[in-house]
Amino acid sequence: MWPTTVRARATVGACAVVAAALALASFALLGLLENNLRRNAEDDARRQAETVARLAATGRLDRVRPVGRGVEFVQVVGPDGQILFTSPTLAGVPPFPPAGPGVPGTRFHTWKVRPGGGEHRQRVVQVVTDTPQGLATVYAGASLRDADAADDTTTAALAIGVPLLLATVALVTWRVTGRALKPVEEIRAEVAGISDRDLHRRVPVPATRDEVARLAQTMNATLDRLEASGVRQRQFIADASHELRSPITVLRTQLEVALAVRDPQLWPELISGALEDIERLQQLSSDLLLLARIDAAQPVAAVRLSLTALVQDTVDARLGDRVPVRTDLAPGVEVSGSELWLSRVVTNLLDNAQRYADREIRVALRTGGVPHARSAVLEVTDDGPGIPPEDRERVFERFARLDDARSRDHGGTGLGLAIARDLTSHHGGTLTAGDSPRGARMVVRLPLADPSR
Repeated sequence: MWPTTVRARATVGACAVVAAALALASFALLGLLENNLRRNAEDDARRQAETVARLAATGRLDRVRPVGRGVEFVQVVGPDGQILFTSPTLAGVPPFPPAGPGVPGTRFHTWKVRPGGGEHRQRVVQVVTDTPQGLATVYAGASLRDADAADDTTTAALAIGVPLLLATVALVTWRVTGRALKPVEEIRAEVAGISDRDLHRRVPVPATRDEVARLAQTMNATLDRLEASGVRQRQFIADASHELRSPITVLRTQLEVALAVRDPQLWPELISGALEDIERLQQLSSDLLLLARIDAAQPVAAVRLSLTALVQDTVDARLGDRVPVRTDLAPGVEVSGSELWLSRVVTNLLDNAQRYADREIRVALRTGGVPHARSAVLEVTDDGPGIPPEDRERVFERFARLDDARSRDHGGTGLGLAIARDLTSHHGGTLTAGDSPRGARMVVRLPLADPSR
């Protein structure tokens, strides 16, 4: 029975709150009105009863004036139950029975009597006083006709007005909620119609600048990221297919030539070329698998390690490099991350520098940054041809080569720097190509390990 839509729930909730508030206000209003009118009637009856009681105490009941404004009747009953005085409206009415002990004092009662043939509530004041004949009781009654009429009128008005007000609240809430939720339904309908083949579509952004508008903007930003991811995946697949096609084609050609040539003296050369292409295929496949792992990897486990020792060990493990590597490593630089992946970052940067360096490669490690955001800074610099400023971002794209023929000759797959940047980003760091007076300078920045851990 509970409404299932936000619009219906908002309407029911608003009506329930307003109904509760109106019920409390109605009861409070009726109570205040009743008390006020009853108090006025009591005051009128008490003044009249006290005036008559003073006259009765001195034996001058013959001087009782007609009842005042708001008082319906007066009756004085003697100690023997005889009526000493009564107003014309109580002609023929027997004496009122005494209420409470017969001692001097003032008491209030609410009775329903029939003075003059009518029937309505009376607020009766009973005053017991000493007279020359003994204790006499004075009764003065003030009609509650005004209170009853006001109660009836107010109740009727509330009985008609409260439902109308609740209906108005329900209608306004229903319409306002519907207008507020209309953009949400439009967003839902648009998103429901978006498939993986039309990620270019976007949801409408209302001009209200409220939570719904921010929801639409967030949804469009998410669709932008999904579209960009899809574009990168398609481009990656196309580039990977192209990169794999070339060595496979060359390998097949060499094998066909080796099969067609009957001279055994040429076979070693042909087989050697085929092995080189197979090695390139193995390296390319390994890089592609690593990129897939990086794209699907969870956050790196926070393992504290010495970046100084890792870089030094990686440099020392390289045997037979064409260009010597000089190091300038600050001691005690520690970061949190994966030793295997950070070692791969250093290896890829050194491989890239070895391809293009002329005589020297420098590796420097230091700490930098403001005190509250210090980081480890690793620089790998070579004295090769360098990277033009306009290409310093393109070199980190997958399968990007500034000189395709030379890169192939050097055996590069075009993935080394892309893998290094992805691994660095996975550790919360950055990899950029910086300025250098000669050659290329790759700069890695990684957050330092928390000293409190």
